[in-house]
Amino acid sequence: MQPFDVNNIFSVSGSDFSDRALQLFNWQYQQNPVYRKWCDLTINDPIDIKTIEQIPALPVGFFKTHTIHTGEFERKDFFESSGTTQTTNSRHWVRDMNLYRQSFNGAFEMFYGKAKDWCIIGLLPAYLERQHSSLVMMVDELIKDSAHVESGFYLYEHEKLSTTLQRLESQEQKTLLIGVTFGLLDFAESFPQQLKYTTVMETGGMKGRRREMTRLEVHDQLTNQLGVSKIHSEYGMTELLSQAYSKGDGIFVCPPWMKILVRDEEDPLTVRTRGRGVINIIDLANADSAAFIATDDLGMIYEDGSFEVFGRLDNSDIRGCSLMLA
Repeated sequence: MQPFDVNNIFSVSGSDFSDRALQLFNWQYQQNPVYRKWCDLTINDPIDIKTIEQIPALPVGFFKTHTIHTGEFERKDFFESSGTTQTTNSRHWVRDMNLYRQSFNGAFEMFYGKAKDWCIIGLLPAYLERQHSSLVMMVDELIKDSAHVESGFYLYEHEKLSTTLQRLESQEQKTLLIGVTFGLLDFAESFPQQLKYTTVMETGGMKGRRREMTRLEVHDQLTNQLGVSKIHSEYGMTELLSQAYSKGDGIFVCPPWMKILVRDEEDPLTVRTRGRGVINIIDLANADSAAFIATDDLGMIYEDGSFEVFGRLDNSDIRGCSLMLA
């Protein structure tokens, strides 16, 4: 069997996504020992798989308990979830970090344009204080690519951050403030202001720092205290090399190399491309790990392919980048 060609991932279009995904399924079935064992438990014969809805999805929790890899490579680079003291962290082994760079740079440019047109500010307390965070790497690379003198990370320097934002506002500088939810809430409560040229993007993550709030509650509080009309969001996780983005109201859109499916809450082998259910993800950028993942997130896929995330299944572990119930 010919190896899966990762060089074609980011040129995929809607019309050939299914063919590319089926090719990757066959490759990962042959080359990924953990995924193959899972498939052998859930399907009779891989030759029967003809549609993306039929492709088995590996439970996301396997990244906590198994070493997930497709093919053999030196396993030295990995991303690790933040987790909590009561949970085991997920570990995502990465063959080539440039593949991740291509993925997040391509998606960002698709939804927001070139990073050099922005001043990018990361408010990622707790995440900055640990190693192997895919979110920190992504924001760090975007900050470097922006090359703006004011771009950078902030931990808990809220007064300094407020002064910087006001200076950027006075310059009418297009700015992205990307932060974990509890960090943005803490900042907005301490330094409420009216932002006109700043886009505020939350990445999830309460990490037990505050009471759990619905996404609507969080967005209402942030819009009121920061003066923006919409709160943008990023949907990603340690186990993925791609992200979806929302420009408001919690409605997400995927880049072309990523697709969301939903499985029935009662019958996990019934998978659909539209409607309500538990989210499965196909991420072609995960060519070297597991591209077909069954998450613990409840959601809805709309007719245009956009999707919404409602929250976690009741019995699933709370992830470090926890989703808020809607």
